[in-house]
Amino acid sequence: MLCKSPPLFSKHCSNEKAKLKRTFKPSLFQHVGLHSSLPGKIQNLKDKDFGKQILYKAHSNPAAVLSTSLKDYQGHSVERAYQGQDFFWGLSPVKGDYVLITFTQPRIIKGYFFRSGNIETNGDKFYNTTVEVLPNDASVKEQVEKGQLSCCRSSSDGFAVIGSFVNGVAEGEIDGVLREIAAMRLLVHSDSDVWVVLSEIFIKV
Repeated sequence: MLCKSPPLFSKHCSNEKAKLKRTFKPSLFQHVGLHSSLPGKIQNLKDKDFGKQILYKAHSNPAAVLSTSLKDYQGHSVERAYQGQDFFWGLSPVKGDYVLITFTQPRIIKGYFFRSGNIETNGDKFYNTTVEVLPNDASVKEQVEKGQLSCCRSSSDGFAVIGSFVNGVAEGEIDGVLREIAAMRLLVHSDSDVWVVLSEIFIKV
């Protein structure tokens, strides 16, 4: 239970409940119209922040299947974020959590840009998280595993580490020596105390 008997623990109770409460600014829903159902009453209820903030940025990304071990919050899914329809909002990551982007066809990827957090949830970012690619070519995988390529280092499951999040952002170019890429993933390497927002995904082809 979050709360114990008042009054001694009333402040503790309020603080604990506040941790669970998630609010949106600007409001997701907005009152429309000035006239009340009561005769002659005018009600100007418009939220001063409504419509002002952009919580995600959309890009046209290559066709892919998205999956993640992270549980999304209130339908803010990673699929919708990838399609530029929303931001992804997930519960606190733990070591080993991932976001996986599997391209419908292996292809040359020139670069990437991932932004975590947004203007309203700036602390909900990826920390200690790497960006990794899965080369489609077996000979390239072998070179990665043997440490023969300077562009990257070997990870698990045949993936190669090509970057990481710094201050909530991961961006970079992908060396052409990796050839066609079958998949990309974001891999979390330590438990986090905060939730995570992915507000921008841009796969450059």
